[in-house]
Amino acid sequence: MDLVNSVLNFVVPPASLVMLAFAWPALTFINTCEWFYNSFFGENMEDKVVIITGASSGIGEQIAYEYAKRKAHLVLVARRENRLWGISENARGLGAKSVLITAADVVKEADCRRFITETVNLYGRVDHLVNTASLGHTFYLEEATDTNVFPILMDINFWGNVYPTYVALPYLRQNKGRVIVNASVESWLPLPRMSLYSAAKAALVNFYETLRFEVNGDVGVTIATHGWIGTEMTGGRFMLEEGAEMQWKEEREVHASGSSVEDFAKLIVSGACRGDPYVKYPSWHDIFLLYRVFTPNVLQWTFRMLLADQGARRTSFIGTGRPLLESTSPRRQPLPESTSPRRQPLAESSSPRRQPLLEPTSSPRRRVGPVPVQQQME
Repeated sequence: MDLVNSVLNFVVPPASLVMLAFAWPALTFINTCEWFYNSFFGENMEDKVVIITGASSGIGEQIAYEYAKRKAHLVLVARRENRLWGISENARGLGAKSVLITAADVVKEADCRRFITETVNLYGRVDHLVNTASLGHTFYLEEATDTNVFPILMDINFWGNVYPTYVALPYLRQNKGRVIVNASVESWLPLPRMSLYSAAKAALVNFYETLRFEVNGDVGVTIATHGWIGTEMTGGRFMLEEGAEMQWKEEREVHASGSSVEDFAKLIVSGACRGDPYVKYPSWHDIFLLYRVFTPNVLQWTFRMLLADQGARRTSFIGTGRPLLESTSPRRQPLPESTSPRRQPLAESSSPRRQPLLEPTSSPRRRVGPVPVQQQME
């Protein structure tokens, strides 16, 4: 058996590439025809019900506007309800039939059940569930001084997508609905200072790939992956969860602007209405998959050269508990006391796997403040 596998290791990869090269023109033609057909006869979202999590800004906000233009009923979910009022008014102005806003924490199953139940009680159905909740970081793993932030990152990036999907799935089945998830190219193309983020996104993609087979066509699944997207990091708020002496940016609530964010939102909504299994922005990132599979060393060397200027480890120290860089803006103010009471520590979840977060850090120093402007993944 070992001999057979050794032979196949040498024969199968090049043979598959040759077959793919010959089949590529035909596959491209078929995909193009399918794309045109679905574009003209795609799903009409008028009077359909769309739930969008992480809708308070960024990609979630822009997706809400795209569905509004298609005259859908919107349910906007975020932890700070006050940030949704302006977005709901904008959505109504763009054509949304109605907008329901609700404050909820997507890493809490009880909150997810509440806003899904509210939606079904009001509209009687759920057609699209769009998960955009995401939390990034920009620190090297060895620089982190408080590991309490680790499960929080995984909770928001993974369980914050799984719980809403789990609760909404029976209602989505009733109407042949669709789940749309905002992933990242880093799920398979890792970059430094984002190890936990990459791991969570990889788990997320594999979860939905498996779910696609489990639902067997009764519920559609669209996985959206993106590369670099322009955001205004200086416009965001920095929050400190109880029990972790950390600094980080909650990306789902950072104001994002620029054509790249709007273009990505348009692609996501258009792809979901066409029934596309994948939406990629930009799609040329996929070429690196071939390098990763067949020549991983070449890919590694390339990235080392491209990222060579980061050898000095210029870092924002988000999530490390260390002082910010001297180049940081001198404006360092604590968060306002008027923060919504629903923004509770993730440690308060009833899930047993979050129990370690219940123990607060022994250090009394808890600071928040802006970080140097830089480009980051959503």
